[in-house]
Amino acid sequence: MMDFEDFGNPVLGKPLSQAEKAAAVLLAMGKGVAGKLLKFFTQAELQTIINSAQTLRVIPPDELAQIVAEFEDLFTEGTGLMDNAKAIEAILEEGLTPDEVDGLLGRRAAFQAFETSIWDQLQDSDPQFIGKYVMREHPQTIAYILSMLPSSFGAKVLLTIPDEQRADIMNRTVNMKEVSPTAAQIIEKRVLALIAEVEAERNATGSIKVADLMNELEKPQVDTLLSSLETLSRESANKVKPKIFLFEDLMYMPQRSRVTLLSDITSDVLTMALRGATTEIKECVLSSISPRQRRMIESDLSAGGPNINTREVAVARRTVAQEAIRMANSGQIVLKEAAPAEGEPAAA
Repeated sequence: MMDFEDFGNPVLGKPLSQAEKAAAVLLAMGKGVAGKLLKFFTQAELQTIINSAQTLRVIPPDELAQIVAEFEDLFTEGTGLMDNAKAIEAILEEGLTPDEVDGLLGRRAAFQAFETSIWDQLQDSDPQFIGKYVMREHPQTIAYILSMLPSSFGAKVLLTIPDEQRADIMNRTVNMKEVSPTAAQIIEKRVLALIAEVEAERNATGSIKVADLMNELEKPQVDTLLSSLETLSRESANKVKPKIFLFEDLMYMPQRSRVTLLSDITSDVLTMALRGATTEIKECVLSSISPRQRRMIESDLSAGGPNINTREVAVARRTVAQEAIRMANSGQIVLKEAAPAEGEPAAA
């Protein structure tokens, strides 16, 4: 075996041949790794490489980095430095461990850093959100994603999957064979899209908090604040508006949802909430309750006198609005009528 530390120092700057580049890559590997590879070359190839190494000029670090990068690109694309892609691939696979192959090209650390970053970014997310997203995928893809997630978080995501599909996905995960790099790249692109959705969901929490604050206020105050926000940023105002629900928004609630909601509200609260309300709001509420309850509330309203305790009215209206939000979040009602599809008449 030749001593790779002792070779000539010819003219600087001369373009390197493919054989010289191969020699440079082998020399850059060091004796241990290069020694394992040399036994897979033919005698003629060995002689060419040794001759090239002995006459190899000094190669600056930046040029060596370019040569190694060229080797990596050619290897990835399926062509070899010496026009022998199959031979090089066989040499790398048979002569070295996978870690050594990736390590000499600097790929292992970079891939692991990428791999770690994309999978670890998900574990701070809501398992329900991730579970809902992955259920759009093929069961085999779900199995791969679960196998890549940190165990504790993966278990939480698994529990969000419907019972009838969970066993199949676990079975696929247990029996999963090695995934090809191409398939892994495709899945990782989907995961990157998922991360983007997670980030969008996180960014939405700001508008939710602002809406929660406004939902504690009365309509005139909300209108003033929304107007101020819209002056600063129409986009921010548009993010907040759909999340606001006030007592006055009962007019825009589907009738079935309104009946369901008001059946949960006591007559005392409804009576107080309707004091000082517009005729439209009163009729909207009263037409959604039983005839008996309507007569009682109308009687109380007519006997209430001119003095209205605005604080008590505001509390009652917030009670109704907050109950509507709670029931909507649990899926019991719909807060606002969905916009009709193009060409369809609006619901009556």
